[in-house]
Amino acid sequence: MDIPVSLTRPFPTVSTHRELKVLYNHNHLSMNYYRVIHELIPPSRLRISIDSTVLLALSFITTKFSLWFGSGPMSSSSASSPSENDAESFRRDRILSTKLYFDVPTSKVPVIYSSTYDIAFLGVEKLHPFDSAKWGRICGFLIKDGILDKNCIVEPLEASKDDLLVVPPVALFPNCLVQQKVLRPFRNQVGGTILAAKLAKERGWAINVGGGFHHCSGNKGGGFCTYADISLCIHFAFVRLNISRVMIIDLDAHQGNGHETDFANDSRVYILDMFNPGIYPLDYEARRYIDQKVEVPSGTATDEYLKKLDEALEVAADTFDPELVVYNAGTDILDGDPLGMLRISPDGITTRDEKVFRFARVRNIPIVMLTSGGYMKSSAGVIADSITNLSKKCLIDTSKNPTAA
Repeated sequence: MDIPVSLTRPFPTVSTHRELKVLYNHNHLSMNYYRVIHELIPPSRLRISIDSTVLLALSFITTKFSLWFGSGPMSSSSASSPSENDAESFRRDRILSTKLYFDVPTSKVPVIYSSTYDIAFLGVEKLHPFDSAKWGRICGFLIKDGILDKNCIVEPLEASKDDLLVVPPVALFPNCLVQQKVLRPFRNQVGGTILAAKLAKERGWAINVGGGFHHCSGNKGGGFCTYADISLCIHFAFVRLNISRVMIIDLDAHQGNGHETDFANDSRVYILDMFNPGIYPLDYEARRYIDQKVEVPSGTATDEYLKKLDEALEVAADTFDPELVVYNAGTDILDGDPLGMLRISPDGITTRDEKVFRFARVRNIPIVMLTSGGYMKSSAGVIADSITNLSKKCLIDTSKNPTAA
């Protein structure tokens, strides 16, 4: 099986408070040097530590050390690739045969989570700033505060190879340990995102306590994103839910270049992306495909951010009439997040989420929320507080015998 051509491309420079340049050749990762940006960090706060190395290495492992299978331009079998109509037929058949869409009892609430979401990889997960147990901690807070009954949580199925090939190609790693400890949690989160659209259509809303891998497209992975769950969710909705118009509201600090690439020429999908233009992924090609681009530069504070969001939602409401909203609710916009570089308060996150849910709910548009990025230990509590607020404001119903809020 051929190694993808993308492995030969230079790895993008990654900048947080420090800049780490990683040079590699094919499947060879070599750390050449660190360069600390003294203007951004006072000497007393300099920490040239393993966290950035592991942060980038995990990203590299989950997106670059990949072999590609199935149909798609990267596959060694792509010389006799089927026609576009045949490819669409294969995609439709895979979607129709999926087991990811299953009937959920009304006693369950449309909050989706599995303990398999959380990542434990030989202790490495403790050495970098990404909270790889964030998803379980969110549910733990909600259960402790009485907002959610653990017996009412919906547990998704793991996305299979055929499910994932709806948006080919997809990464397959030969190392069974990486498969079990890193990729299986991501595949379960993909299953949760896909199921969330079905639940949202039935109940009015759904929250996948995970997912939001918005840097991954059908052509490549990126960041921490190996599987294109947002694109998969939408393709499944097109076929299984008879939905033809979807709005993506991407409020993660980073540009959602994955779904932007996948739906570049698809008028059925409207993308509102509000992001910091000066940080990863700096994908200027994908920015061309954003229907509504809102740039929030490093240092943007809460009041300015929320004002821009109000204006953006007003424009979106006047421009597009969706049948489903996919809300990518990254918390890496929090003040102090090492990768987002914005200055939004925890209360600002709560207000942001309330605004987006209100936007959808008052218009009777089903909404799917994904937790996406957020690289501080405090993110889990902030997300739980926001979901609690949505429940208290009656924008969602998390009671034991829920009805559509």
